[in-house]
Amino acid sequence: MTQKKSTKTKAKVYSMSEVNTQIKDVPKSIQSYVRDLEEQISHMTEIGLALSKEKDMNVLLEMILLEAKRIANSDGGTLYMKTNDDRLAFKIMMTDSLDFHMGGTSGTDIPFYPIKLYMDDGKPNNNMIAAYVGLTGETVNIPDAYEAEGFDFSGTRAFDEKTGYRSKSFLTVPLRDHENEIIGVLQLLNAQDKKTGDVVSFSQKVQDLVEALSSQAAVAITNKNLIKDLEDLFESFIQMIAAAIDAKSKYTGGHCQRIPLLTEAIGEAVNKCKTGPLADVHFDENGMRELLISAWLHDTGKVATPTHVVDKSTKLETILDRIHLVNTRFEIIKRDEEIKFLKRQMKLEKAGKSDEIKELRKKHRANLKQIDEDKEFINTVNIGGEFMSPDKKERVEIVAKRTWKDGTENKKFLSDEEVYNLSISRGTLTAEDRKIINDHTVHTINMLEKLPWPNKLKNVPLYAGAHHEKPDGTGYPKGLSDKELPIQPRIVALADVFEALTAKDRPYKDGKTVSDTLRIMGFMKNDSHIDPFLYDLFIGERIWEPYSKEYLDEYQLDVD
Repeated sequence: MTQKKSTKTKAKVYSMSEVNTQIKDVPKSIQSYVRDLEEQISHMTEIGLALSKEKDMNVLLEMILLEAKRIANSDGGTLYMKTNDDRLAFKIMMTDSLDFHMGGTSGTDIPFYPIKLYMDDGKPNNNMIAAYVGLTGETVNIPDAYEAEGFDFSGTRAFDEKTGYRSKSFLTVPLRDHENEIIGVLQLLNAQDKKTGDVVSFSQKVQDLVEALSSQAAVAITNKNLIKDLEDLFESFIQMIAAAIDAKSKYTGGHCQRIPLLTEAIGEAVNKCKTGPLADVHFDENGMRELLISAWLHDTGKVATPTHVVDKSTKLETILDRIHLVNTRFEIIKRDEEIKFLKRQMKLEKAGKSDEIKELRKKHRANLKQIDEDKEFINTVNIGGEFMSPDKKERVEIVAKRTWKDGTENKKFLSDEEVYNLSISRGTLTAEDRKIINDHTVHTINMLEKLPWPNKLKNVPLYAGAHHEKPDGTGYPKGLSDKELPIQPRIVALADVFEALTAKDRPYKDGKTVSDTLRIMGFMKNDSHIDPFLYDLFIGERIWEPYSKEYLDEYQLDVD
């Protein structure tokens, strides 16, 4: 069995230069058409690449309108974008012969109200040409507006009377996204003959090219909007997490929502710094966003921290403040002392021993006074303060050795665990409590590292989780050295310290004054617990001032 040879031949692909060579003998009109087509293809390719790269929406929209005007050689043009409430909002307006440019990158706002797609009675607004195209998705090509029927051009005529302009040809094209939904309308005004400059109608060829551009442009706009919507959703979700962490405990107030404000202020000051070690540090748009997201998420791990530890406002507090149980024991002791006293007094009265009764009452009053003093002391110690002296710790041990009757069982007045908590030297937290709270940074890192961060935000877990690291290497959770610690978590740390010290919405303390706060931060700088250069910038540029005026009470603003 013989196999037939294929009769197919491979088609040759010609470059445009080869095409130009091949058509040198073709009539000039056709040569002109081909070269014009080549130019249009080249422009469409260039604009397609430009649209895909452009990040600024105003610039993107203006590029679309300018390219459409170039294709059609039109004098004017308007770009509308559809709003969520079924209107067409003016985004850019241009008329070259009137030197008229509003919206877009012009810096001049467009004062006109958006065009309604539906009338107040719910009927479609088919009288306005832009609204009609926005509703139907049909391209409308009008050679002369003054002779056209079916559309309301009264506004156009009023504009012409006012300016002396003559609006004639209109090409109105819908912008459709990848799902065939209309997202806007592109309208071109007064096509001009390239040779004579006379106003002419928009040709079918021009219409086809503008429609092709509109389709390409709509996809670019949709992609930009989709990316922006996702970014807005992501940042809103981040802020929701921060608000939830703040709401979890009354003792953290609005901490997570205020730290980004200070962080941004410090970051912007660093960008402006032209001298010293910070002069070479600069955050671009992505870098600043990465820094701010790190600030928003710096305490994310607190969602895993037990509330009774975060909210431990007294030394004996767990799920409840056990001082109430201790006070009940004091009352039981007083009750038992009272019963014991009354029983002895009755015996002495029967025996007629009045002198011993007086001595008994004196001793009883002294016992009750001591119990009350011990109760007041334990209640005071339970609150926690800056420092607990050794003699106070010794007194706690003495009180603990009392006994009280729990039913029929005699027990030590304070358990070993209660003594341990009441003997905390500073504040209300034990070493174990601090470990639990400090571990929020570990939880933060573990949680954030599980997320698929884009490359431009890949350092968020590190920056957010390192805000308790210190330049001297004694911070946590990793004990990073000065060389290992990036500038970003140092900025978040500085913001964290200032906010925590001045916060006035904590029920367990009053916010410190600015002078006290800056003085304490100065000690921290000297001890290498915060970045010295950032601290000097914070002081020198008075970065703290706008924040303080906005969020602190008058009594705290004691620095001129």
